[in-house]
Amino acid sequence: MRPVYSALFLVSLLLSAGLLFSCSTDGRHFRIEGKFLNINLGEFYVYSPDGGVDGVDTIKLNGGRFAYEVPCRTPATLVMVYPNFSEQPIFAQPGKTVSVKGDASHLKEVQVKGTKDNEWMTAFREQIANASPPEIAKYAEQFVKDHPDSPASVYVVSKYFVQAVQPDYKKANELLNIAKEAHPKNLYAVRLQQTVQALQSASGQGSLPQFSVLDMNGRTVSSSTFQQADVAVILQWASWNYESVNMLRDIKKLSRTSAGRLKVLSVSLDAGVPECRKTLESDSLLWPNVCDGQMFDGHLTRALALSAVPDNIVLQRGRIVARSLSASNLRNEVERLLK
Repeated sequence: MRPVYSALFLVSLLLSAGLLFSCSTDGRHFRIEGKFLNINLGEFYVYSPDGGVDGVDTIKLNGGRFAYEVPCRTPATLVMVYPNFSEQPIFAQPGKTVSVKGDASHLKEVQVKGTKDNEWMTAFREQIANASPPEIAKYAEQFVKDHPDSPASVYVVSKYFVQAVQPDYKKANELLNIAKEAHPKNLYAVRLQQTVQALQSASGQGSLPQFSVLDMNGRTVSSSTFQQADVAVILQWASWNYESVNMLRDIKKLSRTSAGRLKVLSVSLDAGVPECRKTLESDSLLWPNVCDGQMFDGHLTRALALSAVPDNIVLQRGRIVARSLSASNLRNEVERLLK
């Protein structure tokens, strides 16, 4: 849910306070112009699950306003990560400009206008704002059927059927078939379906797939270590994702009190080793960590069907007992297994 990513680069766009000109862009770029109430200075991260941005960019706000422009030759999906960990998908098209407006205290109500894909997504987010999980699944399915050729539909499948607390891989596969039929060249849909099929085969009480990789220190890490452990956790994270870093810290606390029974492997989605190493060293995390700079297209990420950040796999004596748990559920499950 994955193209090859290059080295991390950060783009900071500082605007003079209170001043933002609406600008058109050429046919080889995509532009976002934003305005937020109840925030003066701040920053968002932006990444792309389908290759629209190499690595991770930083968008800086000044006076509650920002502008961001990125090279764009084909439609792409961008994801803005707000400081509270919530995400805002934005669908890029060559030569287009969209506006983002909202209130920092009500991020679920952010409006994105300028292209039909973004306006459809804004309407969908409004529709599900107060809906129950079953209602969200129903609305999400209908969204895909109403807009099968839109890149927004692939994002909706990923967000609400693959990354859900209770994933529905069968439904995700069904909806991705609809999206691929409407847009056969949608590589995002093709790759996401490959991930879904891998998740189906690896879910439940399945065994951990075999792997052998090098960690950041050049040491070999293999699946056998985690198949033999009483309890093991494989956690996918990124230095720019605070929720995943907090998960690492939770697991560190459990590891310290496990008397060696808990084995941990972390898989970093950072596009560069220095950023990853800085976080690991500041938190004194000493277990093996894999960071190959390929982000979602990394060998281990794909082999283990890790589909989001954060993501995780919990094992008991080599058997997968849980996947993709929230921070609190991950902590509770590991505590239960260690008892």
